[in-house]
Amino acid sequence: MLVNLDLHIHSRYSMAVSADMELAQIARGAAKKGVKIVGTGDCLHPLWLKSIRELPEEEGLRRLGDILFLLSVEVEDAERVHHLILLPDASKAEELAEAFSPHSGNLQQDGRPRLHLNGAQIADLALEAGGLVGPAHAFTPWTGMYAYHRSLSDCYQENADRIDFIELGLSADTDYADRIAELSDKTFLSNSDAHSPRTNKLAREFNQMRVEGCSFQEVASAIRREKGRGPTLNAGFFPGEGKYNRTACTRCFQQYSPVQKDEFMGRCPHCRGLIKLGVADRIGLLADYELPCHPPHRPPYIHLIPLAEIIALALGHKSPMTAGVQKQYEALTGDMAEIEVLLIEELEAMESAGAEAEVIRGIEAFRRGCVEVLPGGGGRYGQIRLPAWKKMRREKKQRSLFDFQPCEEEVITKSPRR
Repeated sequence: MLVNLDLHIHSRYSMAVSADMELAQIARGAAKKGVKIVGTGDCLHPLWLKSIRELPEEEGLRRLGDILFLLSVEVEDAERVHHLILLPDASKAEELAEAFSPHSGNLQQDGRPRLHLNGAQIADLALEAGGLVGPAHAFTPWTGMYAYHRSLSDCYQENADRIDFIELGLSADTDYADRIAELSDKTFLSNSDAHSPRTNKLAREFNQMRVEGCSFQEVASAIRREKGRGPTLNAGFFPGEGKYNRTACTRCFQQYSPVQKDEFMGRCPHCRGLIKLGVADRIGLLADYELPCHPPHRPPYIHLIPLAEIIALALGHKSPMTAGVQKQYEALTGDMAEIEVLLIEELEAMESAGAEAEVIRGIEAFRRGCVEVLPGGGGRYGQIRLPAWKKMRREKKQRSLFDFQPCEEEVITKSPRR
């Protein structure tokens, strides 16, 4: 069976997170999106873990209606690097919290605690608790592993071979990450890191995996690609839409090249703000390959735009939360989850459901890959544009959502690390 999963979110107990991030609201949003298994986030926080424990357990997962929750947490190490941990049950979450407790001053206060440990020490304790661990949003400039380390072994030391996954983050995709040779045997996760249960935040990135049933062990086997289990699809942002994709000033968002960043000594000449190296340029510095080299096990990556955002673009609304956008969203998702509407539903059926013609054309433009991205950077998201319908129809070759080819090793140009 195939299931959709979003394994990295946060609860209301993390800083800068919506108070609506309660289990019931998360489950409602996940069902609307078409995601079956959701990470709990923040499972080391005592009050959030108490709420999780109130849900019935099913083979390491917790059920609320049709949605299953897998215990997860993001932690920050002593160097500010963030790590995602997936755990097999609540007792292991308590065990890990106890192990981390002497090394943290805010474990009881913040759902995303800071630990006075390095990546290798965190991995040691997470693995000892029976969990899976890997870098969260691995390439982002403030808290990504590759912002501070040049390799997995540099961060995780002797545990590098026991790291089963890399979370790509909103500013990177499979093409970016598969330019780095050491990642060829790692599973890539695409998760939302949602701070709100709104439909344009929760599961804005998700994974599809082949499993034999719904349990922690089945998900772990899929991440490890064991016994026929494994990822079948990554879905997420166009990398340019991520707010750290390009090198840019964190105050005025003016974009620069890496050479300019160095010339200006990391300070914006316009406002004196800090210039932060973007994901695209960081990967360029780390890359072993000029072009992405996808290993045979790598599933396709689909670039998604949340349905509410497509509707807002098509209708000319500034926000996906306006009444007009939400009315169209509800019409389209009344009998079908959002992911199915975006990728599967027949356009003719959308008209019967009450969708406006502009919205249907917008969805078709998205499916054909006729999307323009104005890249983000410095902490500001990029902008998505859907070109005019006539322009789309004039294009001789339309790109499929599922265009993806594993690399042929001999055609890849390898370059030494700088």
